[in-house]
Amino acid sequence: MRLFIVCSLATTMHARLVKVFDTLWYGGSRWALGLLPVAWVFGALTGLRRYLYRHNFKKCPSLPVPVIVVGNISAGGAGKTPVVAWLSQQLLESGYAPGIVSRGYGAQRNDEAVMVQPGADPEIYGDEAVLLAELTACPVCVCIDRSAAVQRVAREGVNVVIADDGLQHYRMRRDFELVVVDAARGFGNGFLLPAGPLREPISRLDSVDAVLVNGESALIGGIPFRLQQGEAVSLEDGTKRPLDSFAGQKVWSVAGIGNPERFDAQLRAAGILPDPVPVPDHGRISLSDLQARRQQPVLMTSKDEVKYRNEQTDDCWCVTAQAQFTEDHAAGLMQQISERIPKPGEGETLDR
Repeated sequence: MRLFIVCSLATTMHARLVKVFDTLWYGGSRWALGLLPVAWVFGALTGLRRYLYRHNFKKCPSLPVPVIVVGNISAGGAGKTPVVAWLSQQLLESGYAPGIVSRGYGAQRNDEAVMVQPGADPEIYGDEAVLLAELTACPVCVCIDRSAAVQRVAREGVNVVIADDGLQHYRMRRDFELVVVDAARGFGNGFLLPAGPLREPISRLDSVDAVLVNGESALIGGIPFRLQQGEAVSLEDGTKRPLDSFAGQKVWSVAGIGNPERFDAQLRAAGILPDPVPVPDHGRISLSDLQARRQQPVLMTSKDEVKYRNEQTDDCWCVTAQAQFTEDHAAGLMQQISERIPKPGEGETLDR
């Protein structure tokens, strides 16, 4: 219990800090203006770095296969991992042999490129990498240096690589850039970090190949998609229940993701009464200590589930989710990709 109290204090402090920045970035707080000089310096440095790599003043390693980056220009989650899982399936069905690379956020420092197997320890490889290794039929590799990860996963016989995040990792050459935007949050106050949520200015979207919008937004435009909630799966024995079978119940909501409110909103839409548990992005808590506070079902995201499956759990459930595009939008996006990255034998080898 003492450990739970310490963890609760840490996660509560983190939650308060997140709330401060949410107010700063998305709530119209005037305090953001005081951080603009720092944001200008940040923008100048990141812009210079991008310029140096784009104009070959800083060299990028040669890569043996083309790379598709799935990233964002805002801090926090936008739904990139489900998009990566969906895209890998689309590529497989189109005749490609895709691999996936990731930095391995929330894990031990991975200076060497290592392959990730289904069921691997997320504390070593990262929760997103482990989840992708299990959701897809693709080789997955993690490394801080994503170029090294691409070189390693290419030895597994892949002919195209999807980079989960890494839009700003300019040392890694890329052949196609996809940016994922959360329609509910948009770009906040439109300022760069730390005055706002942006890693790069909104004008960066003009240079990418496609913008994918998680939800509907007339302001952002781009290709819309949605995260479709599936069944609830028991962590204890794999039993499946329809999500709406929890309707009217109060549940613990565990979402160690960039925007946990999105998960809570989806639960409320199913008639569920979520009791949010503050968890840092990529973080974890003690489920048994949580249940000791009040016995009620625990619902969590797939990204969280990989971190708790070895813990003794009772009434804990993973809510699955998949990215869904219309047939026309999916076909149009895959057409764009095939024109830029022909399947082997269908076009000239790209100069990377």
